[in-house]
Amino acid sequence: MIRLDADDISFPDPMLYNPDQGVIAIGGDLRPERLYFAYQLGIFPWYNDDSEILWWCPDPRFILIPNELKISKSMSKILNRNVFSFTENKNFEAVIKACQTTYRPDQDGTWLNDDLINSFIELHKHGIAHSIEVWQNEELVGGFYGIKIGRVFCGESMFSKVSNASKAGFINFCKTHAGEFDLIDCQVHSEHLESLGAKMISKKEYLTVLYQSSNVE
Repeated sequence: MIRLDADDISFPDPMLYNPDQGVIAIGGDLRPERLYFAYQLGIFPWYNDDSEILWWCPDPRFILIPNELKISKSMSKILNRNVFSFTENKNFEAVIKACQTTYRPDQDGTWLNDDLINSFIELHKHGIAHSIEVWQNEELVGGFYGIKIGRVFCGESMFSKVSNASKAGFINFCKTHAGEFDLIDCQVHSEHLESLGAKMISKKEYLTVLYQSSNVE
């Protein structure tokens, strides 16, 4: 495993380096510049708060192509009833902190620590990180955030305080931005997103789309 130098913002080439478990590097730091550079290369941090920083570029990659979005009949009824309303970038900090604190029964702890949150907030201030908010009766009940790299949206984390809130927000996002994104990066498999049409593609396929969309050589 390649160990990063904290003073040098660099990563191994994920197109050439293909570790078995998808962890491409360890260490470094979470400064906004490194974080943004990592996403441009198709790399993201994911680790327990009590461990060193792990940087991932899994193969295969879990993604969703917006025009392949699947909407169930039950979700269509919910959307047609206007149960929720949606905004973007209205309260990034509230969304990311809700993603940090939302309890997930299949998850021990959270990888989303304060250092990482602060870096994402800084990237949001520069128009790089974006949030999607889901509201019900003027209360923030769901949402997600991520980073835009060219024509790829790198989804990071989502939360729901009421049933179907994050799913409705994701569907609305895909429909609102139809034609803007070639794909949405979901990183690793989840049944929640698979039900909406997300699927696995090879790392090479993902990186090819990412690099072409952002003019990375």
